[in-house]
Amino acid sequence: MASPSQNSPMGTATPTPIQNSTTVKSTGSTDTQTPVITKPRLQELVREVDPTEQLDEEVEELLLQLADDFIDETVNASCNLAKHRKVSKVEVKDVQLYLERRWNMWIPGFGTDELRPYKRATATEAHKQRLALIRKTIKKY
Repeated sequence: MASPSQNSPMGTATPTPIQNSTTVKSTGSTDTQTPVITKPRLQELVREVDPTEQLDEEVEELLLQLADDFIDETVNASCNLAKHRKVSKVEVKDVQLYLERRWNMWIPGFGTDELRPYKRATATEAHKQRLALIRKTIKKY
């Protein structure tokens, strides 16, 4: 099975070859694979968000399974994109394209130096009126 690009601490990626230019299929079994995220790491991430939060065992298992499924899906789709480009290596742009198209995710700092502008949602007139009313009320106190 092809693995995703390995990132160095500096943010550059090393492409990983695809096995025999075939579609990589996941076995769905995590028994023989090393998990990408372990229970202790998941608990550490939860503590970073909220030090008082504790996850149930079932929730931990579900989150670990979701993470594994997400990674498998991303790797498989990235391999297919690389295969479609007729290259033998998965590159960062393959992963970026999949994440952007499928999940509307953009991971800054990888691949191109392209700056992606942040598009602010335009405020409706009703929203502007509500904000003005709130500001007016706050000024009274």
